[in-house]
Amino acid sequence: MAHEHTLTDDQRWQIALAKDRRYDGAFVTGVHSTGIYCRPSCPARAPLRKNVRFYATPADAEAAGLRACKRCSPNTQSGEEACVLAAIAAIRADGAQTLDQLADLTGYSPTHFQRLFKRTVGLSPAAFARALREERVRGALGNGASVTDALYEAGYASASRFYDNTKDKLGMRASDWSRGGEGVRIHWTVIATSLGDMLVAATDKGVCCLSFGEGEVELQARFPKANLVEAGDEFKTLFEQVTAAVEQPALDNSHIPLDVHGTAFQQRCWQALRTIPAGETRSYGEQAAMLGNPKASRAVGSANGANNVAVLIPCHRVVQADGSIGGYAYGPQIKAELLKREGAAQEELF
Repeated sequence: MAHEHTLTDDQRWQIALAKDRRYDGAFVTGVHSTGIYCRPSCPARAPLRKNVRFYATPADAEAAGLRACKRCSPNTQSGEEACVLAAIAAIRADGAQTLDQLADLTGYSPTHFQRLFKRTVGLSPAAFARALREERVRGALGNGASVTDALYEAGYASASRFYDNTKDKLGMRASDWSRGGEGVRIHWTVIATSLGDMLVAATDKGVCCLSFGEGEVELQARFPKANLVEAGDEFKTLFEQVTAAVEQPALDNSHIPLDVHGTAFQQRCWQALRTIPAGETRSYGEQAAMLGNPKASRAVGSANGANNVAVLIPCHRVVQADGSIGGYAYGPQIKAELLKREGAAQEELF
């Protein structure tokens, strides 16, 4: 899925031919020979390409003199979309909703509803509820609430339940989060690489920062309340693995432990980045498609920009929709070189 503005007309045409319902809502297909406009997933026979124009919204198509297709109803929510939205509203109001309760609410069987919800949202109902609770905890902590109050306000029955659900995602404990990482020890060093000086830093759990052209000052800015110490021999093997991953980014680096934290959406974006194979690229719209949200490409770009761990979380594999290199925190030259080393085909690097 992609935001409408990230797609070319040729891409929209291929989506319409594939009747890919993931792009419903991203744009509509106007057929000027018949005077109607449709969802990308409309099951009607494909029109001739010369008769087709694409519009961002139903209102734009109607302003051009087209009327809505009665078969796919592009100007209304589908029954499935309405059911998912109703379920989301119920989860937001009462995070304790069970799958059976949500299925009863929507009129689907639990199994069918589970598939429908995950296809639409990108998460199961239970995972969505967990992510929502985690977001609420972070929001409350950011506003100065105590850890205990934040947990119970977010709907956790106990502190241990929260830690069980988030220990592999947050890295830092909730109390550390509320203090901006205060008391967390981060070991760091700067290593000379063929791409320039590389800052690498890690907690006892894994790598928390990898950047280029930065040092202790920038690391302190990223983690203002952490205790920074220059790395000793105990981090030698880990940092050698990180250096090898930078020099040969096409190699599998999934064995290198990470200690990263972010919002639930950022976590999903970063995980999606790690599933892009070396030697391949995705547009921001295509990354949004991986998350199940056709209008999230701008949010995806922001989440990628918040990534503190270059290369190991490969945001360099996301390029512009036209194949051009796009932006990168450490400059287009480093991004282009990483892609070159991975064997990615780039029509236009700058």
